[in-house]
Amino acid sequence: MAGIKKVAVIGAGNMGSGIAQKIAQEGFEVVLVDIEEKFVQKGLENIRGLLSEAIKKRLFTEEQTKEILARVSGTTDMRKVAEVDLVIEAIFEDPKVKGELFQKLDSICKPGTIFASNTSSLSITMLGESTKRNDRFAGLHYFYHPAKNGLVEVIAGKGTSRETFEALWHFSKRHGKTPIRTEDAPGFAVNRFFVPWLNESTRLLEEGVANIPTIDEAAKDAFNIGMGPFTLMNVTGIPIAYHSTVSLKALGPFYGPTETLKKQFDGGQKWNMEGAVDRAKFEAVRRRLFGVVFYVATKLQEEGVATREDIDRGAKIGLRWAKGPFELMNEVGVKGSYALVEDIVKRHGDIEMPKSLKDWKDKEVPWAFRLVDLKVEGPVAHVVINRPEAMNALNEEVFRQLSERFQEAEDAPSVKAIVLEGAGKAFVAGADIRFFIDKIEQDRIDDIVAFTRRGHELLKRIDGSKKLVIARLEGLALGGGTELALAADVLVASERASMGFPETGIGIYPGLGGTQRTPRYIGKELAKYLILTGKIIDSKTAMDMGLVQYLVPSDKMDGFIKDLVSKAKIKRAGRPPKRLTAELEGIKGLLTDDKVGALLSGKAPAEGEVAQGIAKQVSKKAPVALRLANKLIDEGLKGSLEAGLELELRHLKEIFSTKDALAGLRSVGKGRPEFKGE
Repeated sequence: MAGIKKVAVIGAGNMGSGIAQKIAQEGFEVVLVDIEEKFVQKGLENIRGLLSEAIKKRLFTEEQTKEILARVSGTTDMRKVAEVDLVIEAIFEDPKVKGELFQKLDSICKPGTIFASNTSSLSITMLGESTKRNDRFAGLHYFYHPAKNGLVEVIAGKGTSRETFEALWHFSKRHGKTPIRTEDAPGFAVNRFFVPWLNESTRLLEEGVANIPTIDEAAKDAFNIGMGPFTLMNVTGIPIAYHSTVSLKALGPFYGPTETLKKQFDGGQKWNMEGAVDRAKFEAVRRRLFGVVFYVATKLQEEGVATREDIDRGAKIGLRWAKGPFELMNEVGVKGSYALVEDIVKRHGDIEMPKSLKDWKDKEVPWAFRLVDLKVEGPVAHVVINRPEAMNALNEEVFRQLSERFQEAEDAPSVKAIVLEGAGKAFVAGADIRFFIDKIEQDRIDDIVAFTRRGHELLKRIDGSKKLVIARLEGLALGGGTELALAADVLVASERASMGFPETGIGIYPGLGGTQRTPRYIGKELAKYLILTGKIIDSKTAMDMGLVQYLVPSDKMDGFIKDLVSKAKIKRAGRPPKRLTAELEGIKGLLTDDKVGALLSGKAPAEGEVAQGIAKQVSKKAPVALRLANKLIDEGLKGSLEAGLELELRHLKEIFSTKDALAGLRSVGKGRPEFKGE
């Protein structure tokens, strides 16, 4: 099946225009269609408005927004979608109207066009049966606001072909979304537990347990979220909540709308948010909302609608909850969570305790999460770090599972090559910062050293594997992510990839081999440039430096890797480049041994704009981290890689004991820290 290049979105409302905007932002041509010109213009106006806001927030330049808008065309002429590769329907939730639309599109679109519905509640199988291309029909359920929210549910109907599902899965990733797979069931994955959460809030009000402000604040406190259920319904629309409960009622009375919600919908008014907050009632609200969410989440898992990992991922990315249902259950504890669900079951009477919850209670262990997947396709094993909600950050459990999956791939006789990759927008965006902060605050820096040593052992195994190891970079590879990639034999990057070592800007140095492998592959001058400045480079620059061997468009990556594996017998191919660009030669000349001293003392190494720029970047980094990183690169190159890696480990306790390290780590996401050289 050919790659998706041109897309049509039918329905120019808030969802449709937002979907079109996001797709155009990621480089695709989009046709936005509605039945009247005023609706089309309103949709385009919405896009222009959001892009103007993005300019003010410095997310895009004016030139970039012009390019984005140039990729979007609006029309009322359905014939303009005849040659698109994908049609996404985003009209109102009426199965008859949607079915008629798809029948019309059948007669207009080319045979290979894929149809997808953005429905949040209707059966994908049922909608697919209204077309003559049931095998090329699926669900793409976006979340509000689709131009900003990172989640999309990809739903296969009974007739959806594997090729169609895979095409939509890859398309979702290519336009910057984190896809989760869900079966074609009422509410799919996220709305299945989110809508009952909203509904139970109205039931608490109906029963007089608490008033609206108290329920909202209690929910915010319990779930660590920015908006409570009633505020959310006021923002997104009470009709959406009501119709969703009506749709879910097919699963049983428990899911049906409360009289209070129906009355509010019939009245057409928003919830009245006035009133005093009574904190004494928070616990009662918390117990009920937790109980409902825990019940539905375990039912979802039990029925095979979605995995517990994707259920939690949906909550964190789609709903912006701090933790997903299963993580919350682990936090509450086995017995406590079971008691909360038991209370809900008794209260409603028409539902039963999920079997999976009973089994979990008997085991009395926390829910476990699969964070690294293994997928074998012929001679190629794909080891996928699947923690996109945390940008695939490395922690103890990720290392453990990565080690297990890599070993499984190595042990498979049919596997010739192992591909390391990350789900979502990142390959790996570094180590889990919270882990470092906690250990420093607990005066347990030895745990950081032990954790890093385990990481070193894994990277040595990757480095020394007898099978070809390929790092597939289609997003951010920062810090530990770049270090992990450099342990592979070959780095293949898309136009969306970027690499770098930001550690000295947060008070530490690259401790997972960055100070040792990098200079051996690209020379110590360019290694120092990357590590001392913290510069994040795009994939083209990474290739020019010799960090990356192949630059391949995202939509051709799969085929390229298969072809590479079938032909290649390479280890450490193409490092470093035989000839650097003039720009990189100039930078290299500014980081020689006789000039680095000036940089570390806060001076420009030479005259000129480039030298001044490098000096300015270095001046913002932690002095101790800079000194140690420079020393590790110089001294590490005097011996073997093995000796250099041991040297890097030996200084970890020193760097993590500095005040600058704690200040820098705490500053992540909050602004630039002030380093004192201590």
